[in-house]
Amino acid sequence: MVIFADTIRPSLPLLNLLAISGSLRAASTNSALVAALARNAPPGCRVTIYDGLGRLPIFNPDEEGERTPQEASALIDAVTHADGVIVSCPEYAHGVPGGLKNGLDWLVSRDAAVDKPAMLVHASPRSLFARAALAEIMRTMSFALYDGGSLEIALLGKKPLEVESILAEPANVLAMRNALSAFADFIRTR
Repeated sequence: MVIFADTIRPSLPLLNLLAISGSLRAASTNSALVAALARNAPPGCRVTIYDGLGRLPIFNPDEEGERTPQEASALIDAVTHADGVIVSCPEYAHGVPGGLKNGLDWLVSRDAAVDKPAMLVHASPRSLFARAALAEIMRTMSFALYDGGSLEIALLGKKPLEVESILAEPANVLAMRNALSAFADFIRTR
């Protein structure tokens, strides 16, 4: 599924942002959050959701170069062509979920992540260990991690209808737009 939200202000170049949910669950609150970000993108931003983590083969350095699997090449190309990357990640056993880490591993020896602006967003106030681990991984990979404030909308334990209701609340819509606008400013002033 790819969702676009692109209200374009003529004076600003369109920024293409790639949003990745670190969860493979069908009813993931992290996936709901990135979908809401796409729907509520501010003027001058388009958010595209990458949903291929579950189709990526397990990273193997012997499969890089000309042997890179098509699914991994698609992720590498998506990150390469994005102006910035947004990641919403759950916490599993105090760490980053394996599917997301696997996706990041496919980017390690590529230039796609080098100096690529990235922002972390959160659907749970309890994911502190994963946040720290993910930030460390992404900094080590040379992502330009945006530290200007973090977007957190507490969705943990909520049912899908509750999640949609919370994400539609005017204060949360404004928080999403403001976070994306601040990230866009960070990208544009680099």
